[in-house]
Amino acid sequence: MADEGGRSGDRRRRGANRPEPPASRNAAVRIRSARRRKPSSTEWLSRQLNDPYVAEARRLGYRSRAAFKLIELDDRFRLLLPGRRVVDLGCAPGGWTQVAVQRVGARGIVVGMDLAESAPIAGAAILRADVYDPATVIAIRAELGGLADLVLSDMAPSMTGHAATDHLRIVALAEAAFAVAGQILKPGGAFVAKVFQGGAEGALFAQLKHGFAELRHAKPPASRAESAETYVVAKGFRGRG
Repeated sequence: MADEGGRSGDRRRRGANRPEPPASRNAAVRIRSARRRKPSSTEWLSRQLNDPYVAEARRLGYRSRAAFKLIELDDRFRLLLPGRRVVDLGCAPGGWTQVAVQRVGARGIVVGMDLAESAPIAGAAILRADVYDPATVIAIRAELGGLADLVLSDMAPSMTGHAATDHLRIVALAEAAFAVAGQILKPGGAFVAKVFQGGAEGALFAQLKHGFAELRHAKPPASRAESAETYVVAKGFRGRG
């Protein structure tokens, strides 16, 4: 167990990579509409250019603004302790994996997995695999060299725009992530997954309550207010018995 000095240093390190407060932003960038650009595309571009998390991710070298979601979750729940074995399901483009590598340090092990190709990340093993393929569990365990302390899932399906359909699809991905976690987590381990609010997640939550000693819900500040996404944080895995 780390001494008090170690914990203080850990707190300083955890607070180092946060975006500047929104009040520090420059004047908003206005995007003119274009004939060949859909209104939704113009809206997305404007949001990206005026998002302080996007700017800060670029400044710090993170591959996506989503990195700050994991930073904020970790600051709150203390998930990425030095030396831990971590699996990042749906890792592309790699923001969460980058944060995991930084926080578990040289003694830790980080394995990222995604169906899409992801560029290499120093300090992590990246697998191109399908979460629904039974062989994926075997490949992950081989890279870990043992059981995981933490399984992360920021997976989301391609959005259809139909809220009910998108909700069902992301809950299915969270259930698939939990199925993998159940095979690779060590007793006492933790699991984090993204879901959309919508009602169909009840069965998943019941499974998590049965499988873990503690279950929490969190919407980190970096998650856009208009988004229906939220995260489940389960700690104290009871094991596969």
